[in-house]
Amino acid sequence: MTDPKIPSVPPLPGSNVVSIAKLADHVGEEVTLQGWLYNKRSSGKLHFLEVRDGSGIVQAVVFKGDVSPELFAAADHLQQEASLTVVGTVKEHGKIKGQYELQVKEVKLLGAPSREYPISPKEHGTDFLMDNRHLWLRSKRQHAIMRVRHSIIKAVRDFFDMNDFTLIDAPIFTPNACEGTSTLFQTDYHGEPAFLTQSGQLYMEAAAAAFGKAYCFGPTFRAEKSKTRRHLAEFWMVEPEVAFMNLEEDMRLAEHLLSYVVARVLETRQNELKILERDTKMLENVQAPFPRITYHEAIDILRQNGHPEAKVGDDFGGDEETVISNKFDRPVIVHRYPISLKAFYFARDAKDPQLALNMDVLAPEGYGEIVGGGEREGDLARLEGAIAEHRLPKEAFEWYLDLRRYGTFPHAGFGLGIERTVSWICGLPHVRETIPFPRMLNRLAP
Repeated sequence: MTDPKIPSVPPLPGSNVVSIAKLADHVGEEVTLQGWLYNKRSSGKLHFLEVRDGSGIVQAVVFKGDVSPELFAAADHLQQEASLTVVGTVKEHGKIKGQYELQVKEVKLLGAPSREYPISPKEHGTDFLMDNRHLWLRSKRQHAIMRVRHSIIKAVRDFFDMNDFTLIDAPIFTPNACEGTSTLFQTDYHGEPAFLTQSGQLYMEAAAAAFGKAYCFGPTFRAEKSKTRRHLAEFWMVEPEVAFMNLEEDMRLAEHLLSYVVARVLETRQNELKILERDTKMLENVQAPFPRITYHEAIDILRQNGHPEAKVGDDFGGDEETVISNKFDRPVIVHRYPISLKAFYFARDAKDPQLALNMDVLAPEGYGEIVGGGEREGDLARLEGAIAEHRLPKEAFEWYLDLRRYGTFPHAGFGLGIERTVSWICGLPHVRETIPFPRMLNRLAP
């Protein structure tokens, strides 16, 4: 059975409004655009209006001989971000192949700014831009980032849909911790304490027992007191979980997902990557299989590359992850960390119970961990012991322990952080640009 073709939404009868992205289909035709004035310059008898409509930006040329004197004068006084209706004929750009412009016949002002637009072409400080994030999103760079984010999310969903996963939504309010109690946001839930979710993983384990292959996709929250370029208080994760899957299969799933996502972005977002001045050579290397190293091998890499103090039992921060990933031309998978460094739900390696059957995928170019996951503990007694060892309240996990009481099974999965993935693929210096309205340690607005 094939999926039905998704129809496009037809315009209203009599409407000839087109999007800038579709101008190539209307060369030589008179069309109507609706959008905002992005920029403007004048040269004698010509006004060049850069108009954006969300799908792109086009140069609308107002020639003094084509319009009334009143319209030509009014066009000269249009303010940045004024909303407009523009009527004109689509022409191929005289110098740039594949670009088009509009020979204007009519401009109608729909909404004039009530004050000067605060974000001008000059340089602005980060705090100023973040305070005006609701307006900063209109810029070419931020627009390009959000387009790439969109493509990453669509590729992730397509990958799992094509591989017979079922989307199962995990709750936002949870009664228990998943990754550790120190990073929980607590709230009141009708007189009872509740927490904003750190991860949907525990719920996806229940979903895997019901559907075999499941994934969730939603916001997660970490109350970390961190100001690094990689951390947000609210971020989005996709978390697949698969019944009867082991660590090796989990690593294969992660590398094939990332390879597919990067290939889709390279295929569909070349213009946006050019706007971001992203060097795509490293992205073109992102093809499965990825190199795999053990945690102990990673410690050896650190010792040999400027970190002689690195020792078994250390966790990896941003600096260490950068040193490790710089040894490879594509993402690298580091597996089997000490069990003491990992959450209570990880299974132990049968060959060495001091090691977890876990894996992290480190992005190249210093972007750090973008995937974390592994096999889950399937033995009821060992899981109960791990909960006690981590000093977690057993009563909050009784429902989770039921998954081991009623038909326990081997299973594995991982979490992929969308914002870190966007940051890596776009080549961004800070994760704050990867999400429309970032929430960070000292930022809750806009």
